[in-house]
Amino acid sequence: MIPVTKSFLPPLEEYTAQVQRAYNNGWLTNRGELVLELEDKLTGYLQLEQAKILLMNNGTIPIQIALKCLAQGGEVITTPFSYVATTSAIVWEGCTPVFVDIHPEYLTIDETKIEQAITEKTTCILATHVFGNPCNVEEIERIANKHKLKVIYDGAHAFGVNYKGKSIFEYGDVTTCSFHATKLFHTGEGGALFCKDQALFHQLYYSHNFGHDGPLAFHGLGINGKMSELQAAMGLAVFPYMPEILEGRSRVVSWYDEFLKLESLEQIKIRKETNWNSAYYPVLFESEIELKEMQKSLQDIEVFPRRYFYPSLTNLPYVPPSSCEIASSVSSRILCLPLFYGLSEHEVKRITSIINNF
Repeated sequence: MIPVTKSFLPPLEEYTAQVQRAYNNGWLTNRGELVLELEDKLTGYLQLEQAKILLMNNGTIPIQIALKCLAQGGEVITTPFSYVATTSAIVWEGCTPVFVDIHPEYLTIDETKIEQAITEKTTCILATHVFGNPCNVEEIERIANKHKLKVIYDGAHAFGVNYKGKSIFEYGDVTTCSFHATKLFHTGEGGALFCKDQALFHQLYYSHNFGHDGPLAFHGLGINGKMSELQAAMGLAVFPYMPEILEGRSRVVSWYDEFLKLESLEQIKIRKETNWNSAYYPVLFESEIELKEMQKSLQDIEVFPRRYFYPSLTNLPYVPPSSCEIASSVSSRILCLPLFYGLSEHEVKRITSIINNF
């Protein structure tokens, strides 16, 4: 059986050695030694120049906290082509999602359509770096500055991505990332928030810890978004293998590129000057009927691709009605092929032969 993805598991003894440190310290949460060490390692690895990192217990809480601090219950311009957490967080925080269609090649939010969606109620733009492919961050920043809006990026797929020579996490007012078990770098379950502005970072920091200002006082409102030492232990055990993981995934992507008959398929266009992370391998079919037939053919041989992101988030029952034709079309025709560290050349040939014969 070949799943669409598979969690990288470090040697058990290396994980348990990290867990033993937490046991020895008698400190399992509240930003202990392991969390602080992982933040320091990731800051160096990602070559963060201005942005500071704050580890959290999953990848959705950072979005919710950022919206609570920045969106102020207003309208949030966002993309319909993302995981449901992007939109559900907006609604959960009492804001109104306003969908803007996506670019047909990059699959990120179409920056040329953002301004026409802005109203007097708009407070924020929440855009997704889809499959690790950066949004047009320069144009989004220009629009945000012109209209005095805040920018949050959902970078759940973007770990390790560099754009124009610096980490993608350096862009926007806040960028978030997921460290879920299926991601390139993971802590089992977890996530992070990145922010350049010191005053805003302070607010985000206390917001993820009940608003605490020391044990007996409070800066303001907060919730519990802290990462535990056991999650950080997994991250510290995975961390040394990141070069190997990225190289392995890049190799799988190159095999797909070599073996697939790409003239009969559409592919995502990676934005220029991007050092991409080989996060996913999406292909677009001519129709949803073709996609379903292909998916069944692969499932018949125990290969399980996945439809990211289907259906379009405009179909959610708790959002205002809207129409984004490109996102609806893409979401109905896109299929992510298996991609993970350890997938063999033989397995990729097996997958691509089915697709090519079809």
